[in-house]
Amino acid sequence: MSGRAGTALRYAVKQIGDRYVWGAAGPIRWDCSGLTMRAYEQAGVRLPHSSRAQYGYGRSIARANLQPGDLVFFGSPISHVGIYIGQGKMVHAPRPGARVQIAEFGSSFGRKKYVGARRL
Repeated sequence: MSGRAGTALRYAVKQIGDRYVWGAAGPIRWDCSGLTMRAYEQAGVRLPHSSRAQYGYGRSIARANLQPGDLVFFGSPISHVGIYIGQGKMVHAPRPGARVQIAEFGSSFGRKKYVGARRL
């Protein structure tokens, strides 16, 4: 994969195993939006450190058209974001006590409903 999405996705995957810390944005501790913000920063895209605010960037993508590198959002109001890697999986920083990981998602992630996706 090339382009901005590829750069961001490769960066995020390299952080697998790092600890989740609320409000953290690297280089070894992350929250969900801190991870997506820094991953896309590597690709030259500036995003805010807020999953809800990140939902306002890029263009909306239908779930059937997801591609690796798209941001996927959860919660009402939006409170979680990950980077789609393909086959119904995302790389993300899930919650306190957990580490950056790859996870599957469907119509929800845990108790947080899938809201939509954005392509940057």
